[in-house]
Amino acid sequence: MELPASAYSVTLLISVLHVHVLVFFCASILCLQTADCLSMLGNGTDRLALLEFKAKIGNDPYGILSSWNDSVNFCKWQGVSCARKHQRVTSLNLQGLSLSGAISPSVGNLTFLRFLNLGANEFRGEIPQEIGRLFRLRHINLTDNALKGEIPINISYCSELKILLLSSNILVGKIPPELGSLKKLVSLALFKNNLMGEIPHSLGNLSSLQALSLAYNKLKGNIPNELGRLTSLMVLSVSSNDLTGTVPSSIYNISSMTKLSFSLNQIKGSVPANIGLTLPNLQEFAYGLNQFHGTIPLSLANASQLEIIDIASNFFSGEIPRNFGDLSSLQFLNLAQNFLGNNTSQDLNFVTSLSNCSNLQELYFDHNNLVGVLPNSIINVSSLISLFLGNNQISGRIPAEIGNLANLNALGMEENLFSGSLPISLGKNQRMQMLYLNNNKLSGEIPASLGNISQLYHLVLAMNKLEGNIPASIGHCTNLHLLDLAENKLTGTMPKQIIGLSSLSLVLNLSQNSLIGPIPQEVGKLKNIGEIDISGNKLYGEIPKAIGDCSSLEILNMQANFLQAPIPLSIASLRGLQSLDLSRNKLTGKLPKELEKLLFLQYLNLSFNNLSGEVPRTGIFNNLSAISLVGNNNLCGGTPQLKLPVCPGKQKKHRSPIVIILATTLSSVAFLVAVTFSSLFYCRKSRKSPTSTPPIVDRLPRISYKELLQATGGFSSENLIGQGSFGLVYRGSLDQQGYRLVAVKVLNLQQRQASKSFIAECKILRNLRHRNLVKVLTYCSSIDFKGNDFKALVFDFMANGSLEMWLHPRENNGNAQSRSSRSLNLLQRLQIAIDVASALHHLHDNCEVPIIHCDLKPSNILLDDDMTAHVGDFGLARLRSETENSSSRGQTSSIGMKGTIGYMAPGKKYGVGNAATTSGDTYSFGIILLEMFTGKRPTDEVFTNGLSLHSFVKSKLPGRVNQVLDPILFTAGDMGTATNNTYENAGDEIQESIENLRVEGGNVEKCIVSVLKIGVSCAAELPEDRMKMRDATRKLNVIKDGFLRARNPRDQRRGN
Repeated sequence: MELPASAYSVTLLISVLHVHVLVFFCASILCLQTADCLSMLGNGTDRLALLEFKAKIGNDPYGILSSWNDSVNFCKWQGVSCARKHQRVTSLNLQGLSLSGAISPSVGNLTFLRFLNLGANEFRGEIPQEIGRLFRLRHINLTDNALKGEIPINISYCSELKILLLSSNILVGKIPPELGSLKKLVSLALFKNNLMGEIPHSLGNLSSLQALSLAYNKLKGNIPNELGRLTSLMVLSVSSNDLTGTVPSSIYNISSMTKLSFSLNQIKGSVPANIGLTLPNLQEFAYGLNQFHGTIPLSLANASQLEIIDIASNFFSGEIPRNFGDLSSLQFLNLAQNFLGNNTSQDLNFVTSLSNCSNLQELYFDHNNLVGVLPNSIINVSSLISLFLGNNQISGRIPAEIGNLANLNALGMEENLFSGSLPISLGKNQRMQMLYLNNNKLSGEIPASLGNISQLYHLVLAMNKLEGNIPASIGHCTNLHLLDLAENKLTGTMPKQIIGLSSLSLVLNLSQNSLIGPIPQEVGKLKNIGEIDISGNKLYGEIPKAIGDCSSLEILNMQANFLQAPIPLSIASLRGLQSLDLSRNKLTGKLPKELEKLLFLQYLNLSFNNLSGEVPRTGIFNNLSAISLVGNNNLCGGTPQLKLPVCPGKQKKHRSPIVIILATTLSSVAFLVAVTFSSLFYCRKSRKSPTSTPPIVDRLPRISYKELLQATGGFSSENLIGQGSFGLVYRGSLDQQGYRLVAVKVLNLQQRQASKSFIAECKILRNLRHRNLVKVLTYCSSIDFKGNDFKALVFDFMANGSLEMWLHPRENNGNAQSRSSRSLNLLQRLQIAIDVASALHHLHDNCEVPIIHCDLKPSNILLDDDMTAHVGDFGLARLRSETENSSSRGQTSSIGMKGTIGYMAPGKKYGVGNAATTSGDTYSFGIILLEMFTGKRPTDEVFTNGLSLHSFVKSKLPGRVNQVLDPILFTAGDMGTATNNTYENAGDEIQESIENLRVEGGNVEKCIVSVLKIGVSCAAELPEDRMKMRDATRKLNVIKDGFLRARNPRDQRRGN
């Protein structure tokens, strides 16, 4: 039976549809399988690329990459992000993890990568050319590493790139002109490198660019006119280069501009009169240290969002705009070192307008040509933290209520024409740290209220007309480092409270006044003072013997007084003394021969006294141009150039043969008697038990074995707190209540040379007294309950353990979290460094015979309750005379290897067969100083192939200090600025990086750089190139002063 035609057609249609559906279904399955295969292939490539990247990492201190293994999918590895759809790597973010090594070229195989952030690590080597294959890449952050070489031209192939951050590396060469092809680039940061050449004109093609920072390089030439085409530009920073020429006028037409920073170049020209109209969004205007001239445009105040104006050190002249008071957001105004002022009484009118600037914190208009009276309205700028207006011709009285500036911590009004009395209100300012009022016409008495300023570091009132007594209340300023009251009309005696102010470490200058009375004995408390000048007064009496306790003194001037009696021999103990002037007094007695031993003395003036006796012939006395002895008529001898008479005692005496024979006979008899008694003593000594105590040790108090056994709980493991060079250290208590905690060092007498170590440590420590040395309390030399020899030393207990435990707590505690919970902030590290330096300075320079520690390292530096550092473990220490004698006899050291690997000076200065030297201690200190601030041991595995901790730090100074600092410094509560750059927002990231690194131009970074430079100098390879410990101590104290000044609650924001 045949189907109708219509039915047949329907059947045929259904069949065709079935076929199409089947074909479509099969095709779909095939397509899905193909996609899966392609996806799996791509995933495998990404996984392999990440593993190759990991293989190039030499050090992963936080174990971040330990998760990069097959136990989890690579998309879940820390720092890795993938797209949900195809599971390809789109983001690699490993910022701030202290990773070191090279950046693997395999990163170029992550072809779906859009975000690459490896900033704030320690990557070395060159930037891989393969990055240019990542055509999807939008964000590159490689800042704060140690990358070298040139910027790869291939980066210009990353056409989607919006963010390119390569700052704070060691990149060299020119900026590739090819970067001008990155049309979508929003932010380009290349600051803090070693880039040279000119700024490429092609950068003017980056039409989307919002932030361009090329600061701190070695760029030359002019600023390209083409940059004026960047109409979206908000940040332009080219400071600290060698740029010349003028600023292109087209740049002043970029109305979106918020920051212009051209500081520290050689740019000249004037600022357009309409700048505030064409750049209405300007927030930072930094033109300091250039060659700009002309007047300050009045229109600048039209940029109402301005926060920073820095035009210091240029050639600006004319009037300071009064409309600056319209800038309500202004925080920092620096007009110093120009030629501002019209020599009229109107010059300071701008000060009154600043009363409206409620956010102004720092105001500098010193070193100009301003005249007139300082308006009382200055006290209305209540937010001020720093005010410097010195070196002008400002007259009148200091505003009476200036003390109402409660936030002020630095006030500089020096070298002006101020008159009248010092305002009593100054004492109300509890935050004041620096007060400079010198070189004015101030009169009246010094207010006793100044003693209320407990935070005061520097007080300089010199060269005025101040009178009356020096207020004893100034002795309450227990943080005072510098006091200069010279060239006034002060009377009365020298207050003991001030003369004994132990915080004084820089200068005490009371010269050219009318002070009377004796010099207080309390002067010996000035152990850290560098200069004392009390010349030109009416002081009388003796020079205190205690002056010899001023162990850091370099300059001592007591001339033109009425001082009497002989020169105290204790002055000869001032090993670092460079200048000594005792002239024009009434000193008598013999000229101390010991002065010739002051090796660093460069100037000696003893003229016009009543000194007598023989003049030495060596040391400074052999330098005729460096000494003055005129006016002492009873001196004799010395070098022929002095033309003094021959001393009477130097004439030859003729003795008779009988006298000679008698003297010879008596000497022989005395020698025989001495030999006989020595033999008897030796025989008696040889019969004693082996535990007999050397005479050196007998001078210390003694404790029994039983007492130590009880004190340490039977030397239990619970009380074991450490290990020294030759034994174990236990915690103990010498009273039943447990109040007197001690540390008991039990020597392992089975260890070679342990007994000699015991004697050496007793010999060194028995007479040492210094706040930064561990004090030995008692000792035990006995027999234990098993009949074995037993020797132990007992020290003060140090509650905070060793510096080693604080620098590397995770290694010592086995706890990955412990480092963040137990860390030292910057100020603590600096103070510990000063403590250790002071101890070594005392050992090397202030002991009768220099003492060499021989094994200085963090584990031998102990911290007490107050975190004061004490140097301990003198088991390897030597007296320099011993090492010299040993060396002269060709003998090796009796205690074997001197020092610890990593802290021992090159050339094995402490090694067997080599004499120990003070320079070896200095090297150890330098390495410890670098370790303290980098957090890296000198034996860290990263230091291979010729790289050392010393060379690593040296290569980063001064411009890349942030690449070597211990990251914990930024979280330990005293750094002031934490590094936490995410760079997620294209419009904000470069500004964030600049703000977070703002310290680069401030005092804090300068302090850190200075500390590291001391470490580098102390750890120099050649001994003769190493800094002396007295110099290191002095400089560290100065650095601490600078850091404390920089810690004040202000935003150290100066133009880049």
